[in-house]
Amino acid sequence: MKPIRKAVFPVAGLGTRFLPATKAMPKEMLPIVDKPLIQYAVEEAISAGITDLIFITGRNKRAIEDHFDRVPELEADLEAKNKHELLEIVRNIIPPNVNCIYTRQSAPLGLGHAVLCAAPIVGNEPFAVLLADDLIDANVSVTRQLIDTAHQQNGSVLAIQEVAPENTQKYGIISGERIGAKTTRLAGIVEKPSPEKAPSTLAVVGRYVLEPEIFKHLRQITAGVGGELQLTDGIASLLQEKAVFGLEYDGMRYDCGSKAGFFHATIELGRKYHGLEH
Repeated sequence: MKPIRKAVFPVAGLGTRFLPATKAMPKEMLPIVDKPLIQYAVEEAISAGITDLIFITGRNKRAIEDHFDRVPELEADLEAKNKHELLEIVRNIIPPNVNCIYTRQSAPLGLGHAVLCAAPIVGNEPFAVLLADDLIDANVSVTRQLIDTAHQQNGSVLAIQEVAPENTQKYGIISGERIGAKTTRLAGIVEKPSPEKAPSTLAVVGRYVLEPEIFKHLRQITAGVGGELQLTDGIASLLQEKAVFGLEYDGMRYDCGSKAGFFHATIELGRKYHGLEH
């Protein structure tokens, strides 16, 4: 498999669960302690060796572009006031060797459609997909874990975790054959099955390393659950042609797409990294 240098961040969603906060601000810019949610995903990707960050944006997402851009006036003000530590934080949000690329998703047609919007930029290379809603705190970047596994197995890899049987309808659920302590070769994948129809309790979470053939399959599928183009359906089609794997990653996941998960992440990361006990 070729080196994996590109990552796709689908950030076009409306964030309706967090209204009214997200009426004028992208959900991905809501802060967990002192960093916006999207920055945690970006830092994870960069630590895995990603150099091209591809953001699939929509209306009202300009704040994301601004956040990852330089602000000369702010930097000059911090320098004049000798606030050197803050200056370094602002300057190093994106390292000099990393590129930010933005493209629009014209309508909210699903995660599969959002990933397909990246096809002209990704080209014929394997790439990562990171969903910022899933904040995963790990000693080794989960994206790095997936990339390493993709090279070992020479195939696409999805991050998976065990979930309670009653929660299968919230996730894509896989079936397959375990081929290692943490790795499963997929036999099938289904989007949000009811507990009685779920093939297992191994759920896909918001990290993927995908081979470029996924684009062909996303172009061929039709709308699925919710009337949207589902990435899950594209992967189900892909695995009929090529091997796809699931990796039970090492790390702690916070579902920041929910208020409870967002609050939990703020408390736990505040305690762990900022010494905020109260």
